Amino acid sequence: MAKKAVKSNESGASKDEQIGIHKGSLSTLAKERQELMRLLQIVEQLMQMHIGALKQLGVDLEAQAKEAMKQSGKSKKKDSGAIEEML
Repeated sequence: MAKKAVKSNESGASKDEQIGIHKGSLSTLAKERQELMRLLQIVEQLMQMHIGALKQLGVDLEAQAKEAMKQSGKSKKKDSGAIEEML
């Protein structure tokens, strides 16, 4: 990062210009982060709606999640053994 600042100084950008560029970048990134958080909230709301609908239809998501965890646990054990054998 220090090299970049030196190159910018050599190209004629003053310290005030560099400060302005960095402040502008931070402002833009903060707005992007806010928008991302808004999108995540919308996605979370939609997921909760679908979870609620599945529960009303009698689907037990917790049981399915536990089963998926068991399945992934078994495959991880097999994979770790295969890696150890390869070493």
